[in-house]
Amino acid sequence: MLPASLSRQIRLLEDRFETRLFLRTTRNVALTEAGTAILDDARALVAQADLFDQRIRAVRRSETAVLKVGAIDSAAAGLMPQLLQLLRAQRPEIEVQLVEQKTIHLLPRILSGSLDIAFCRPPDIRDPKIHFQTLFFETAVVALPEGHALADRAELKVQDIADEPLIVPDRRSRPHSHDLTIKLFTDAGLTVRIAQIAEEKHTIVNLVATGTGLAIVPRWASRIAIPGVSFVPLVLPEGTTRGKLILAAAWARGTRDDQRDALLAVLDKNLQAIEASA
Repeated sequence: MLPASLSRQIRLLEDRFETRLFLRTTRNVALTEAGTAILDDARALVAQADLFDQRIRAVRRSETAVLKVGAIDSAAAGLMPQLLQLLRAQRPEIEVQLVEQKTIHLLPRILSGSLDIAFCRPPDIRDPKIHFQTLFFETAVVALPEGHALADRAELKVQDIADEPLIVPDRRSRPHSHDLTIKLFTDAGLTVRIAQIAEEKHTIVNLVATGTGLAIVPRWASRIAIPGVSFVPLVLPEGTTRGKLILAAAWARGTRDDQRDALLAVLDKNLQAIEASA
C-alpha cells in the first residue's frame, strides 16, 4: 500500500471510531492511548483474517484437483514444458492449469489464492506473505537478425554490441530484463543506443527479425519460433548483474498444498538438468 493510501485508510478508521489512533508528525508515528488499548484486539483480528484466508484456500483445494501454476514468459517457454512432462510421468493424476503473465501480475494472484505457485523474478522489495525459493539464473543471449555480421559468432561480449541499436524491455512491466541491459552497458562504461522500447518478448523478438535492432533476452526466449532471428550467447562479467536473471518459485507463505509440494519435489530432483537448458 502506498503511503498516501495508508494515511487515507487511517483517517477513515479514525473518523469511523471518532477518536485518534495515531500521533503523526513529519518525523514520527506513535500510537495514542486509544490506539494502544486496541492494539492486541487489532492483532487478533489480523490473525483471524489470515486463518479465514487459509480455510478458504483449503476449501478451494478440496473442491478442485487442478494445480494452478503461473510463469513468466521465459519460464513458460523453457521450464514448464520440461517440468510438466516430468510431472505427468511421475504424478499423472495431477492436473495443471498454466497461466503465463509478468511477475507484477503473478504475485497478486498468489496472494488472492487464484494461483498455487508461480515461477517468476523475485522483486527487490518482497511481500512477507509470499515465500520465494531461488532456483537458478537464466543465461542471457543476444537476439540478432539472421545475416547480421555478428550472427555467426560463437559468443558475444557487451563491447561487441556497443554501437548497435537495441530493443529494450519496458521497465514498468519488466524491471529485471530492463535493468540487466542497462547495467551491463553502464558497468562497461558504455551508453545504450535504445532504438525501441517494447513490452512483450514476442514483440521484441519480432522487432529483431525486422532489423529494428538487437536485444538481450533470456536463453529460453530462443524457443519462440520466429523466422529470421539468431541467438548468440552473451558472456556476462563477474558480478551482481547475473542476478538480474534470477528465476524463483513463489507461493503464499504458511500454506500447505500436497500437489504443489509434489511439483516442487519433481523440480528439485531434476533441477540440475533443467538449469543446464536455461
